[in-house]
Amino acid sequence: MRAAQRDAAFTAYVAARQTHLRRIAYAVCGDWHQADDLLQTALTKLYVAWPRIQKDGAEDAYVRQIIVRSHIDDTRRPHRRERPGLDGHDAEVREPLPVEERSALFEALQALPVMQRKVVVLRHWLGLDVRETARELDIAEGTVKSHSSRGLSALQQVLGPTASR
Repeated sequence: MRAAQRDAAFTAYVAARQTHLRRIAYAVCGDWHQADDLLQTALTKLYVAWPRIQKDGAEDAYVRQIIVRSHIDDTRRPHRRERPGLDGHDAEVREPLPVEERSALFEALQALPVMQRKVVVLRHWLGLDVRETARELDIAEGTVKSHSSRGLSALQQVLGPTASR
């Protein structure tokens, strides 16, 4: 029964304060979608700490602090930020490769040494930059560049003129 009372008190608090807290989140970040994300994060953390926080009567202060700190975290970590596209400015979607060319590409990738294959896939298939690839594979940025260059050269030799497509 105790859990039911806890949930009822939390639900009542959220119902009463959600609009106000969402406005605070919007004031912090300036974007309604991000404000919703910040508020969701804050309410999730509040739920975990609810028994302790409710006793002190500091619910609003706790949620405000989480909203501000979560926003700071999001702005400090560029890899966590979403990158919305702009109409007319998104990269064009390429036609998918025919099955024969796709098969040849996969066979050529499998023929590469393991690290070259990993670098080529991360850099040129998934679109990671040199730093992200180096961090992902725990190797130096210069090593990423050399593996990328060698791997692409090997693919061009195997695939011939279709590799420039």
